[in-house]
Amino acid sequence: MLTSPSRGFTPEEFRSRTERAQTLMAIDGLDGLLLMTEPELYYFSGFNTLFWQSPTRPWFLFIPAEGKPIAVIPEIGAELMRRGWLDDVRTWPAPSPKDDGISLLMELLSPLARKRERIGIMKGHETCLRMPLADWERLIKALPGIQIADATGLVQSLRMVKTPAEVEKLEHICAIGSAAFAAAPEFLKEGMPLDAVFREFRRTAIELGADNAPYVVGAANQGGYADVISPPSSRPLQNGDVLMLDTGCVWDGYFCDFDRNWAIGQADELACRAYDVLWRATQAGIDAARPGATCRDLHEAMSTVISEIDDSGGDIGRLGHGLGMQLTEQPSHAIFDTTVLKENMVLTIEPSLSYGNGKMMVHEENIVVSEGQARLLTERAQPQLPII
Repeated sequence: MLTSPSRGFTPEEFRSRTERAQTLMAIDGLDGLLLMTEPELYYFSGFNTLFWQSPTRPWFLFIPAEGKPIAVIPEIGAELMRRGWLDDVRTWPAPSPKDDGISLLMELLSPLARKRERIGIMKGHETCLRMPLADWERLIKALPGIQIADATGLVQSLRMVKTPAEVEKLEHICAIGSAAFAAAPEFLKEGMPLDAVFREFRRTAIELGADNAPYVVGAANQGGYADVISPPSSRPLQNGDVLMLDTGCVWDGYFCDFDRNWAIGQADELACRAYDVLWRATQAGIDAARPGATCRDLHEAMSTVISEIDDSGGDIGRLGHGLGMQLTEQPSHAIFDTTVLKENMVLTIEPSLSYGNGKMMVHEENIVVSEGQARLLTERAQPQLPII
């Protein structure tokens, strides 16, 4: 098992994050932020629990213009929240469908409503309202003076650029994922059912130190595969298959997200060529990932190499994304995304291509944007398609 960094973050880390948010709030004319989703609560409070998998209860965090955030949460989470850096934790006995925290939110926000002040919530792409819509409508109706603004860009701009402590956690889980992939050839063999491959990979990653391996997908078929998100079948690995495994392992709330390809027994010429093009496209993306470049620049750099074998432009939609407390985060390496890269952004580089008769291949590495050359967090895949 790899040596782990410290779990959690210091109060100073959370205070710095909050103050950066408050600086941006002042620029945008916001008097508060109301947050409701798991990564945002973890980012500003340190509240880290698997209990989010239950959709029964809503959770709220309010960031005022000055001072510490205020938690408005179900009583079941009070003990864990109070272990952290927050002083003001307000609770109710949930679930309570007639009043799931709404009266507490009314009490908290009424002074702002009376002054006709503006609060931000996350309305944009890759966000959700994690409370019943009827409760939200009831809350806003009870606060007629409140002004609601979109704070998606504000929050995402903070989370896209990682702190050194975040990078350390991401580097650790990427090292665990790399070690799990390095160990895979020890158990991969012809005749092994694909669902057994998935289970063994999960077991290996957890034995190596991952807290969990919630995202393991992949595929295997003769000369290549046609799908990369389906659950595994019990089909045994066969001579001539190309196998792909893609994993999102987690350590202390932070994900890795990358994949590896292998040929079983032998590899045909077309699969080897597709792999070579993808490996070089990945390198082009890594080389392009410098401060000041845009996500569109990365997409174009990878697409240029991909066009050697696939000039369709692809239909996956993007060739990588941000990475952190979520398996996929902003930004996106796509034509539509002109986000400017900054130092300490953590990104996936994820080209894909189509070849042959309905086959596809994907490849992915994780990097941190650094001054000059981007730094790999994953152990780079072999330059030729490995044969097991």
